[in-house]
Amino acid sequence: MPCTVICGGFWGDEGKGKIISYLALKDKLDFCVRTGSVNAAHTIWYQGKRYALHMVPGGFVHEKCRLLIGAGSNVEVAQFFKEVEETNVKNRIGIDNQASIIEEKHSAQDKASSHLKGLGTTGRGVGPAIEERVRRTAKIARDVPELKPYLADVAAETNNAINGGKNVLLEGTQGLMLSLFYGTYPYVTGRDTSASAICSEAGVGPTKVDNVLVVLKSFMTRVGTGPLPGELSKEEAMKRGWFETAAGTGRDRRSAPFNFELARKAVMLNGATQVAVTKLDCVFPQCKGAKDYNDLPNDAKQFVNQIEKQTRVPVSLIGTGPEALDIIDRRR
Repeated sequence: MPCTVICGGFWGDEGKGKIISYLALKDKLDFCVRTGSVNAAHTIWYQGKRYALHMVPGGFVHEKCRLLIGAGSNVEVAQFFKEVEETNVKNRIGIDNQASIIEEKHSAQDKASSHLKGLGTTGRGVGPAIEERVRRTAKIARDVPELKPYLADVAAETNNAINGGKNVLLEGTQGLMLSLFYGTYPYVTGRDTSASAICSEAGVGPTKVDNVLVVLKSFMTRVGTGPLPGELSKEEAMKRGWFETAAGTGRDRRSAPFNFELARKAVMLNGATQVAVTKLDCVFPQCKGAKDYNDLPNDAKQFVNQIEKQTRVPVSLIGTGPEALDIIDRRR
């Protein structure tokens, strides 16, 4: 049962899109199932082009990969069609019949609520759409005529693929510290973001999962409001080369050094079997473009070793540049 769950360990922005695209190409993924919602984008650089995807799974880079959006997801119809066109995946993507729909009214409600409460949400309408779903009054995918050609039973397809020995990846969004249950409440998203929730949203039971890969960036960032331990000034972040803007919203990302305590928490709560570390080249510039662990400078190796020591989980993938294949792969 070759099934892997990808999840973020901090506040999102960890580089999950890069890791997903690498695994899709390297391992020739058969299925990639996206969970979560439209308020989070995965950035993928492939063949010199940048993609910021809110709906289409990052596994699209492998042309034979079946792409699915799980029942627990929220779908913004216009964004879905925009990305399908951009990535040219019309003939290999499906949406679960019971995925819920984000309507225009939800965005207006979200922006008003965020302003009043000071939560700093993206304003994409996710929270109000989830509220409506909980009240059991939401529109779902099977209620939208233009989605009819894409409707699927994602849980059945995914489980059949796993049972058939196919290579399956479940793709989470955001990071554990934005979890409604385990994050920095109330400055969190409207759902759980852990590996367990990813499985639930995709319709895959825990016994079907072989690997849980937690993605950690070599420094931390978060957008919006809420605590960020060790936060740096914008000036200091720019000086270090750690200043970023969010792929989905264009908002400034606040920055802070890597936090080992939070890394341990993320590994524990997600039940991680492996860790991926991204943007090592942003902290140790000599690492840029490296493909072999032995080519890393000693201080970079010490950093990776410290992550393994603190989390007690192997660092199997290391990102050393923006392109999908800028990876040191330490898996056996």
